[in-house]
Amino acid sequence: MVYISRKEHFNAAHRLFNPAWSDEKNKEVFGPCANVNGHGHNFELIVTVKGEPNPDTGFVIDLKVLGDLVKTEVIDKVDHKNLNLDVDFMQGKMASCEIFIVEIWKILDRALSQITEARLHRIRLYETPKNYVDYYGE
Repeated sequence: MVYISRKEHFNAAHRLFNPAWSDEKNKEVFGPCANVNGHGHNFELIVTVKGEPNPDTGFVIDLKVLGDLVKTEVIDKVDHKNLNLDVDFMQGKMASCEIFIVEIWKILDRALSQITEARLHRIRLYETPKNYVDYYGE
């Protein structure tokens, strides 16, 4: 099994808040991330795909194809957007990185299955240089 990764960057804003809670409770739990106007990040998304190399090309997946897929299915929908307000697949969901990465997985898993036998192994989403989340589809 060979694992191959593609890294993409995007900028997006979000607000962490629970609409069932008071403003005070949201501020207590989420701190400045509950700011009514949101806050932004320079995100880094690393998509890792696994599979057996094709004997004719040597590729698990053509990285150009993977990059184009990630761009059209995810980056174009979230770059310079507010995750809470502008992103259809995040509507009605908590805009935490944990929820966000699960939704990204669903999109990429479905799209990959239509073009290749390779499968998602892991998605890593950096919110800041110090904070990131991994998801393995489990």
